[in-house]
Amino acid sequence: MPDATRVGNAAPAPRASWLQQGDAWVLTLDGEWRDSTGTLPEAPVIANPTDIRIDAQALRSWDAGLASSLWQQLDPLARQQMRLDLQGLPQGLQQIVALALGTTSRVAAPVASAPGRVATLGANTTAWWGEWRQSLTFVGEVLYSVGRLLRGTSDMRFSDLAWQIEQTGPRSLPIVALVSFLVGLIVAYMGAAQLQRFGAQSYIADLVTVGVVREVAALLVGIVLAGRVGAAFAAQIGSMRANEEVDALATLGVNPIDFLVLPRVLALLIVGPMLTAFAALVGMAVGWLVAVGIYGVTPLEYVYASAQALTLPHVVVGLLKGTVYSVLVGLAGCRQGMAAGRSAQAVGDATTASVVQAIVWIVVAASTLTVVFQRLNW
Repeated sequence: MPDATRVGNAAPAPRASWLQQGDAWVLTLDGEWRDSTGTLPEAPVIANPTDIRIDAQALRSWDAGLASSLWQQLDPLARQQMRLDLQGLPQGLQQIVALALGTTSRVAAPVASAPGRVATLGANTTAWWGEWRQSLTFVGEVLYSVGRLLRGTSDMRFSDLAWQIEQTGPRSLPIVALVSFLVGLIVAYMGAAQLQRFGAQSYIADLVTVGVVREVAALLVGIVLAGRVGAAFAAQIGSMRANEEVDALATLGVNPIDFLVLPRVLALLIVGPMLTAFAALVGMAVGWLVAVGIYGVTPLEYVYASAQALTLPHVVVGLLKGTVYSVLVGLAGCRQGMAAGRSAQAVGDATTASVVQAIVWIVVAASTLTVVFQRLNW
């Protein structure tokens, strides 16, 4: 009896199978995949990260059902750090599946495998460079957005900017005050304990004032904002991506960078120096309490010594560092949110990555700025 799928002009039945070719696994697609008539087989259990390729040369036609099935099959594999090659899919289907997976960094052309640690090193280097390239691209898009704002063609709403300033500034004051108080207490007490050994209690004000104003306040503000604000940015924007709200904005002709990212980054640019100045005042006040209450320094002597030590370069350097750290927090949070996948797990991963990335950027910026200012004798 002839195959019913080949009688007359009937379309070939959809078929799919997983095959292992060397170190790679290949998903082969064949026939007409329309009206949800086909079902993809279960993906094989793969112990170690490897290449996943798709062979769709025999694919006659397809619809959204095949794209959905491919996403359900490939997304768990991508989360296991499998290297996906979608080049074998038709162009339209390839774009849809790549968009559904949430990031193009997982999708690449196949490369020759290398044994052992060399392959691992190459894969890690490629992933690291991909992350940095995406970060640089994101920063460039934000700069373009600032240019559109200056030209008056931006989609940013100033009501959103005011809302973000209120959320990131005044609402951050309690935690900034608490952390600055405790860290300032530690700096003042430990520094004074060492100075007392030489009978130099009068220099407590110099130590606390210069250390807090120039370095400690900005660093504390950056770390607090990374945990409180940067993580919130990543979770908010990541949730919008998961719910396809970011795609809806783009469909309506609204630039997501202008609408979502720019208000958050500008808000931190504005509140960053203010929070840094507030943290510095709290730290100096704690130093006054330690010096006067424990080590017998007179109140006026402490105030006079602080005023003498508090020079303009120290203030400018401290405020500049606090501003830079705050902007880096905003960029890290928004960058991870915009790159998040479309699931609850992906949003959680983006939130964690935003805090880690912000702290790494802050440490790198702190080291770089310290060396630069020291070379300039500031």
